[in-house]
Amino acid sequence: MSEIQVWEHVIKWGLAQNPELPSDPTSFSKDDFNTLKSTLQQCIPFIRFRNLTSKEFLKKVKPYKKILPKELYNNLLEYFLDNNNDDTPIKKSEPRTVGEIKSKNIDSNIITNQHAELISKWIDKLETTDKSTTSYEFKLLYRDFRVYGSFTGYQNCQKACKNQFRTVTIYKMSDSNEILGGYNPIEWKFDGSYGITNDSFIFSFKNSDVILSRVRNENNAICNGSTVAPSFGNGDLRAINGSIIQCHKKSYEKPIRNTDKRDAIREIEIFQVV
Repeated sequence: MSEIQVWEHVIKWGLAQNPELPSDPTSFSKDDFNTLKSTLQQCIPFIRFRNLTSKEFLKKVKPYKKILPKELYNNLLEYFLDNNNDDTPIKKSEPRTVGEIKSKNIDSNIITNQHAELISKWIDKLETTDKSTTSYEFKLLYRDFRVYGSFTGYQNCQKACKNQFRTVTIYKMSDSNEILGGYNPIEWKFDGSYGITNDSFIFSFKNSDVILSRVRNENNAICNGSTVAPSFGNGDLRAINGSIIQCHKKSYEKPIRNTDKRDAIREIEIFQVV
């Protein structure tokens, strides 16, 4: 399946989920674009736009530019204007085939199968557009919700995770659709020490925006604080008392939030990758 066919199927599916929307994007209102954008926000990161030709981008993608993140659209516009690729993509990767991306049957209230697939690629140090080489199972170790203002306690979270290897921690923030998380290939100790590894990473998903940040200072990769839920780096992703998130870029390549203020967590899920 070519990339333009993937894009057309994604748009068709999005419209089918919202039958009240016009079939012609030139008739869309601002609210119509926002509705479609919300529906497709988890799909956009998986589209390999640079595999399109300039003509395909102009005729098929540009009419829906308002459903794309502004930065992504501007980057694509610059790319297609700078390259004379009317008939063929500049950098063509292998065509998609049915079954190339294997959905993970993940028991999660926060992330989708597509998120799990992307995290699996990051674990294998693959690019988003690379073909998956490993099929992982995400085994749920722990889940907690904010009920009447508090969680059951970070102690329960630590108990579920202590001495566990290869874990993915997911935090859903309150009052927003922001998702933060991290991968720890080594064991959790929660003894006040720092775990050493060069294979951990942290990430964020917000609407269609995806940020991956790999560890830079391996000596401070994993925070085993005694009063925190699973945390990463020297404050890069810190879950204070298991109920408050704060992020300062210190030990990882880039910040995963555009703010360093403290925000409440609404839900926690922790998986072991097997």
